[in-house]
Amino acid sequence: MQPRNMSMSGVVDLAAVKAAQEAKAKAEQARADAARQGGGGGAVTPASLVIDVDEAGFEREVLQRSTEVPVVIDFWAEWCEPCKQLSPVLERLAVEYNGRFLLARIDVDANQMLMQQFGVQGIPAVFAVVAGQALPLFQGAAAEAQIRGTLDQLVQVAEERFGLTGLTVDGDAEPGSAHEAPEMPAGPYDALLEAAVQALDAGDFGGAVQAYRNVLSDDPANSEAKLGLAQAELLQRVQGLDPQQVRKDAAEKPGDVAAQIAGADLDLVGGHVEDAFGRLIDTVRVTAGDDRDAVRVRLLELFEVVGGDDPRVIAARRALARALF
Repeated sequence: MQPRNMSMSGVVDLAAVKAAQEAKAKAEQARADAARQGGGGGAVTPASLVIDVDEAGFEREVLQRSTEVPVVIDFWAEWCEPCKQLSPVLERLAVEYNGRFLLARIDVDANQMLMQQFGVQGIPAVFAVVAGQALPLFQGAAAEAQIRGTLDQLVQVAEERFGLTGLTVDGDAEPGSAHEAPEMPAGPYDALLEAAVQALDAGDFGGAVQAYRNVLSDDPANSEAKLGLAQAELLQRVQGLDPQQVRKDAAEKPGDVAAQIAGADLDLVGGHVEDAFGRLIDTVRVTAGDDRDAVRVRLLELFEVVGGDDPRVIAARRALARALF
């Protein structure tokens, strides 16, 4: 069976809010920063980057995990000779990419329902699930260079569109790896950060946004600047809004994407975090296409304001995955 490439260019075009190199550098530096600080409690071993998944564990191991890291699915069977060529390559690349994606192996003989749900007509077949969305990648035993190109594009889409920077992996990456995070200057950026804080205090939200962006242009992993930027952009958006009118529009127009997004911004500024998240997740459920994409992007931006480790964000990511899939 000849490989059949599935173009992801439409996904990229809809989602690109920054240049690909900037997004990639940001994600790599985030991983490097986490490694310098000990990696946190979410670190995984290289061996756990490849898992076997069945129907019972699909929601937990694929859907929920896809809100943290892109999950590549390898549909295979013991009798499939091309699978025996492709699967070892995917397993090796999962370790080499060092947490940028998780490989889930699904035996089609034992999991016919999953095979049907994904519309698999022949194996090997490779899909990805990103933030609950299924993306076809390729079918057949592809060349390694082609697989790498597809995986690079998947990682880029996951970072740009969904803000997924992968898992922290225990152990050092192999020296000289093409995917190893480069060393970047750490700062200092005290003057720029102080300027951003002063701009916020003065109500100059545009100035604060620019100051934080200036830091991130040199140090994409600067956690203080990332949080500050998310907060400053939120305050800039709600500046000048009429709260009563926003709430009236949101209540009277449940299907109006702009009204619900503005309502969620106002909810968050008012400290109603779960209301903001719930409003946008409900809107995701009743929208499609560009409207759904706009709601999802705003929800991810609000996650940045609150912080990825907040339990309310973790719960909302899971709810978002269920709403999308």
